Amino acid sequence: MLSMTIYRQLLRLYPASHRERFGPEMTAVFGELQAENLSRGLHRRGVFYIRETAGVVSGALQEHWRAMGGDAVWLWFPNRRYTMRTEFRFPKATAVLMAIILGGVVLAIQKGEAISASLRDAVSPPIGPIHPVHSVLLGGIVIGLLFFYAAGLIGWAITFAMRRSGVHRLAETSAGPK
Repeated sequence: MLSMTIYRQLLRLYPASHRERFGPEMTAVFGELQAENLSRGLHRRGVFYIRETAGVVSGALQEHWRAMGGDAVWLWFPNRRYTMRTEFRFPKATAVLMAIILGGVVLAIQKGEAISASLRDAVSPPIGPIHPVHSVLLGGIVIGLLFFYAAGLIGWAITFAMRRSGVHRLAETSAGPK
C-alpha cells in the first residue's frame, strides 16, 4: 500500500519549484482521498494507489519536460496539443472545427445559388424589394435594464438606510458564542 511517506518521496520526482508551490496541497488532497478509500475493498484501493502513483510519475515527467522548454523543444510535436491551458482560451482543434463549419456554409451557399439558378426558368411572380424592419428589441432591453437598475438602487438604499447590509449581518452571525 502507498503510504503518505511513499507519496511524499514520489513528490520528490517533481522539480523543486513545483514541489514547493504545490507539494503541501497535493499531499493534503492525497490524504483526503486515501482516507475516503480506506473503507473500500482491496481491489479498489489497489486501483487507487496504482492510479495515484502513475499520476505522480507522469506529472513529474511533464513538469520536467515543461521546465526544459516543453512545447518549444519540438514545435511540430507539442505536448498536450488539444487540451485547455492557461496560455490560450480555445483548444487548437477549434480552428479545425471552424474551418469545417466554414466549408459547410460555403457549400450550402453554392447549392442555394444552383437551386436559385434552376428556378429562374420556372414561371413565378417576381419578388419585390425587401424593406428593412426596425427592431423593437433594443428599446425593450434598455427599458428592462433601467428598471432592474432602479430596483437594485432602491434595494441598496433601503439596506443602507437600515445599516443592515449583508456584510454587517455576516459579521453578527460569525461572532461566535458569547
